[in-house]
Amino acid sequence: MKTILIPTDFSDNAMNAIKFALEFFKYHTSEFYFMHAYQNEVYDHLDLISRDDFEKVLEQVKAESQANLEALLATVRQLAPNPRYTFHTISSYNTLVEEADLITDAKNIDLIVMGTKGKSNNRSIVYGSNTLHVLKYVECPVMAIPAEFNKTPIKHVLFTTNYLIPYKRRELKLLSDILKPYRSKIDVVYMSKTNKLSIRQEDNKAFIKDSLCKNEIDFNCVDGITVENTILNYIKKTDVDMLVLVNTRHSFIEDMLFDSPVDKMSLNIKIPLLVLQNSRRDD
Repeated sequence: MKTILIPTDFSDNAMNAIKFALEFFKYHTSEFYFMHAYQNEVYDHLDLISRDDFEKVLEQVKAESQANLEALLATVRQLAPNPRYTFHTISSYNTLVEEADLITDAKNIDLIVMGTKGKSNNRSIVYGSNTLHVLKYVECPVMAIPAEFNKTPIKHVLFTTNYLIPYKRRELKLLSDILKPYRSKIDVVYMSKTNKLSIRQEDNKAFIKDSLCKNEIDFNCVDGITVENTILNYIKKTDVDMLVLVNTRHSFIEDMLFDSPVDKMSLNIKIPLLVLQNSRRDD
């Protein structure tokens, strides 16, 4: 069974991510948790003029959150009457990142799926700050779905690596499992001027190969000036459907995703991004 957390702000972008997830996981027995964290909505509420108004506004926003989740649940059941699916809703007075972190641990979540942007839908921003914060701080794989992306199935995946990271088997198994029904091809791309690998890199490459053995894998070595341009050029040339990166401390993904300001992302891709966290969680 797959346990999937889907944060929502009830925007069109969030609904697009939900529709993608419902279609993408149709071959898997899956438990979905639709979560709305509304702490920021309370503090930003127009009726919150003084502290005396706080409890009244809190109850109003809480009631709206619960009602919207019930309406969402009804819509989801109509969209995906799949006997493999189980649905839950969570309404919480909390921040998105803190609540996602709590649910990830409490429910042993395998994957978080969310839109790249929320209600603001600013066309000049590729990834919204909420999505970036979840990608950076929640120790769980995250799949971010662009607002206008609706292509399924995912048939061709780009997985970039330097072979220096000791990958977690649970996360590689997740990647293998979710792609297996679609017989997706995984291009494992090593960005370097030479094919020569150290002993550590050879062992990590072998681990990747063993963990993804259920899938068609093509190992490649690509030379490029910058990581960002190399990825973009590879996507354009090979018609990739999804990009997989691994987020670790001091890795290139932080340079690409977490530039200043936080809501800017230099890697402008229009396909789903799956970020593995290499986190210390039970296999």
